[in-house]
Amino acid sequence: MDKEMLALHETLETHEIINFKTVCLLRSKLMQGICFNNELKELMEKDVKQTIQDINELLPFYKQSQLLH
Repeated sequence: MDKEMLALHETLETHEIINFKTVCLLRSKLMQGICFNNELKELMEKDVKQTIQDINELLPFYKQSQLLH
């Protein structure tokens, strides 16, 4: 049986989401370095961990991409 593949627009949307999440991740990591409020730093660290988890969940969809086949 053939593997299920994403349509081109789904692939592009997945790519856009991953790019957006990556920019958010980089920004949170950068802001942690210049933040002096410990509560805010902890909140940003939670955001970083969640964003990494989100990106890792999205990456397998690239294996279903028509662009790779």
